[in-house]
Amino acid sequence: MTTVAAYAAPAAKAPLERTTIERRAVGEFDVLIDIKFAGICHSDIHQAREGWGEAIFPMVPGHEIAGIVSEVGPGVTKYAVGDRVGVGCMVDSCRECDNCKAGLEQYCTGGGMVGTYNAVGKDGEPTYGGYSEKIVVDENYVVGIPEGIALDEAAPLLCAGITLYSPLKHWNAGPGKKVAIVGLGGLGHMGVKIAHALGAEVTVLSQSLRKKDDGLKLGADHYYATSDPKTFEELAGTFDLIVSTVSAPMDFGALLSLLKRDGALVNVGAPEEPIPLNLFSVIGGRKTLAGSMIGGIAETQEMLDFCAEHGFGAEIELIRADEINEAYERVLASDVRYRFVIDTATI
Repeated sequence: MTTVAAYAAPAAKAPLERTTIERRAVGEFDVLIDIKFAGICHSDIHQAREGWGEAIFPMVPGHEIAGIVSEVGPGVTKYAVGDRVGVGCMVDSCRECDNCKAGLEQYCTGGGMVGTYNAVGKDGEPTYGGYSEKIVVDENYVVGIPEGIALDEAAPLLCAGITLYSPLKHWNAGPGKKVAIVGLGGLGHMGVKIAHALGAEVTVLSQSLRKKDDGLKLGADHYYATSDPKTFEELAGTFDLIVSTVSAPMDFGALLSLLKRDGALVNVGAPEEPIPLNLFSVIGGRKTLAGSMIGGIAETQEMLDFCAEHGFGAEIELIRADEINEAYERVLASDVRYRFVIDTATI
């Protein structure tokens, strides 16, 4: 066991504070990672404040982890000391169900994926995330970060990047397709970059035009305010695919009206409250209302390689560990462009 410094929420809704945690000894197939940067995801806040239900405390959040391998177990073949690596939202799964065998570990049906934090590992111990100095992870749940992406800009790709890449690929965003991204935040800004790089015609649908210049610089072709009723008149029946990144209740009927026949509205934001829906919104036009999580390990690696090939990472604001609680409040106020990343050297 190794004792490392970390920032943890001692209880639901309590401010995060500096503490120490124990990391397991490096096993045969394990990789010890010196964490260099950890992104702050809105889901960290949901879980630390029990917005999604009962949680495990003390909680060390963080599932956007970028670092350097400092030790490997004797059976490790994929990574070596000194490698640049990342860890996303899961650190294990059953490995035996149809989904795991298909490389869709995020949809594991053999007990579910083991979350990087706020979960219980196969050893019966709670998992602790990336707001810490080091982490030990099985090599099969680690991905390589290409040299073309700076480690701090790579960290948010491990959740925000793959959360948008997976549905954009699955629903065939690309040349000739009109794609809308709802919300230009930590998730949405990656959706714009990725959809643009895939060759789609990209529109941002945001509450206001406040971030319009940013959206266009990131690769959007068009930018509309959802607070303007004319937007829904003008864009009715326009899109092949809409990806909603918003974690607050939305008018899904209004968004569905913007789809072409056979279009899909895919939700990756996870509001804490149920969403009402009139089913005629999907019946008319044979439309699909769907959801999507992160990607599997292979697809996460594919996403990182894609981002490196196209020369981009996340747009970040680097912070010290003692600024985490302030950053949480700023995320809730939409006051970040576009992802906070913790410099873990300051823990």
